[in-house]
Amino acid sequence: MNPKIIEVAVGILIRQDGALLLSTRPEGKPYPGFWEFPGGKLEAGETVEQALRRELIEELGITIADTEVWRVTEHQYEHAHVRLHWCKVHAWQGEFEMREGQAMAWQTFPLTVSPVLAGAYPVLDWLEAEAKQNGA
Repeated sequence: MNPKIIEVAVGILIRQDGALLLSTRPEGKPYPGFWEFPGGKLEAGETVEQALRRELIEELGITIADTEVWRVTEHQYEHAHVRLHWCKVHAWQGEFEMREGQAMAWQTFPLTVSPVLAGAYPVLDWLEAEAKQNGA
């Protein structure tokens, strides 16, 4: 069986102090209450950047500056096989509005929120290694 891979744009929002934004998955979606980086599925004809820009307006009420894909990972959940296009975002405009009723938290290492969605663990490891390398 070769399940369809769902393409997902993911935003790693990074504040000037190095903190990362995580938010909870809303009720009605798989893994409600789990912490994740914000983002969502690519729609037909969208680039990763276009999808991420749309999703962050829809979910958080912010408009991001230009971004590009930093890493790509895949994860097999019970409900879907996803290809995650991870984009670092250092600049945005607007006030955060949790438009899907989710919670948000700025995090540094070690994280203080849990549970975290499994697909984020490889990226969290890379980000933590980078932070240590940069003396954070």
